[in-house]
Amino acid sequence: MLDYLTRKDKPLSYIETHAGRASYDLDAEEARKTGEAAMGIARVQDWFAPDHPFAQVLHQTRAEDGPHAYPGSPMIAARLLRPTDTIHLAELHPREHGALEYAMSPYPVTCHRRDGFDLAHSLLPPTPRRGMLLIDPSYEIKEDYDEIPRHIAKYTRAWNVGIVALWYPVLTSALHVPMLKSLVGTYPDALRAEVRFPPARPGHGMIGAGLFVINPPYGLDAEAKRLKDRFDQL
Repeated sequence: MLDYLTRKDKPLSYIETHAGRASYDLDAEEARKTGEAAMGIARVQDWFAPDHPFAQVLHQTRAEDGPHAYPGSPMIAARLLRPTDTIHLAELHPREHGALEYAMSPYPVTCHRRDGFDLAHSLLPPTPRRGMLLIDPSYEIKEDYDEIPRHIAKYTRAWNVGIVALWYPVLTSALHVPMLKSLVGTYPDALRAEVRFPPARPGHGMIGAGLFVINPPYGLDAEAKRLKDRFDQL
């Protein structure tokens, strides 16, 4: 999506509500303990051609930080966007926010230690007006499933031209289902892309992941289908 947006010379805004620390070590104890990296990026990182924007960022990150480094979405955005673009990142957790500020220090980025949903409300419509909002919460707060459709309704009223992308887990508990039903009913023309995979470990409730994208850019549906087809072959 960011690659598509930067094909025009016009500046853009990128806003992320739950940024995390932006840079990860997949060989760290916590990463190995969950098993998610081994079942996730380790299995799919060769699905992207060398000139794919994700592959380029992954290569740059590992060239600088080592073979087990992994760029979070803020790092991907910072490496793909230009000095004329505006980046706002929210992270409420103190330790994660400190790590985010450290990782983002080489880039022209504004890191906010505040609730990401509130930050988005305060910034929309952004300047520049072109751009993208990424909502990628942990969903550890179960009320997020109920609140997200209401937040997005306000975001799109304030900013009807922006790309609004929501990441969500596909769960055995089906907690995500009412949220998606509400979003699909409100935004029937949005792109919904899901992939399924085995649990990362016994008893793990996440069996897939999805993106719900309002105002999806050209070509995103084809790329989403390509990735889904690869997952279906696993």
